Amino acid sequence: MPEQSSRLPRWGAAPHTHSRPLPPYRGILAVDAKGFTGHPAVQHEAISRSVPELLETALARAGLQELWNDRKFPASTGDGYVLGFDPALMPFVIHPLLIDLQDLLTDYNVLSHGVVPIRLRVSLHIGPLPDTGDEFSGNGTARNDTHRLLDSRPVKAVLASHKENITHVAAILSDRCYEDAVAGGYTGRHLDHFVEVAATVEGKPFSQRAWIYVPQPSGPLYEETSSDGTVEEQVKASSRRSEGGGEQSGGDRGTRVRNSAPNGNLNTGTVHGGQSVANHHVAGDAVGGNKAGRVRGFQGDQVRGNKNQGRP
Repeated sequence: MPEQSSRLPRWGAAPHTHSRPLPPYRGILAVDAKGFTGHPAVQHEAISRSVPELLETALARAGLQELWNDRKFPASTGDGYVLGFDPALMPFVIHPLLIDLQDLLTDYNVLSHGVVPIRLRVSLHIGPLPDTGDEFSGNGTARNDTHRLLDSRPVKAVLASHKENITHVAAILSDRCYEDAVAGGYTGRHLDHFVEVAATVEGKPFSQRAWIYVPQPSGPLYEETSSDGTVEEQVKASSRRSEGGGEQSGGDRGTRVRNSAPNGNLNTGTVHGGQSVANHHVAGDAVGGNKAGRVRGFQGDQVRGNKNQGRP
């Protein structure tokens, strides 16, 4: 029988069967244009071409032209772009690249009349990825997670809620990226610029701790924690829903309903006639707990001095 073993791979693709070297660790940068499919089809090619050109220009402004020249497994995603790079450069990709990209898009969107405005979501991650140099290069869990983060609810919510003429870039960092580059002190941005979130993707079994960074915010930035839990607990709860097909609540499923109305009326049936409520010793709003996670900025009017000054 002819010898066929030489044609077989040295080891199979099955995990946990052989020890093998880890692929090189890469920084992964992915960007995505907001509202791409909402533009007329005739504009899609122009946007697709503009995104990598804007990214290259911003990298040059940030002194990272070498990153672009040496990029690994670059690919257009139609409405965005992805590339791998030396993870040692990750602190510089976080800052100053993201703020340079924000400034570049401000000029592009405000000063370039007749051009389709572009606002970008940015995802950053670090992980082992093969670099084979062919069309299969760069495939792996780290890259999949980078795209999931890019499509996650928190980063989409930022561009949806912030002013389109001010905030042109919203970034989301994986927890590994944040811990290594930001919490480690290597990035030229204070930790307070970053907001912890539970990154989930609609219709996908994905939930991870991540961090939002917006170079030029124009709306609220808040931690998407539940009222009685941390981001870690929220991630675990979301994972359980994905694995178990959802959580049951209400009706005859054993959920207890508690009604309470301190200093007010509690109605659980039909009310005839009028009602009155008297509140005593009230000196402004009383808020118990956390009304929107931990909210940073844009929470209402600021009052300085004596607000009762001049009143009888």
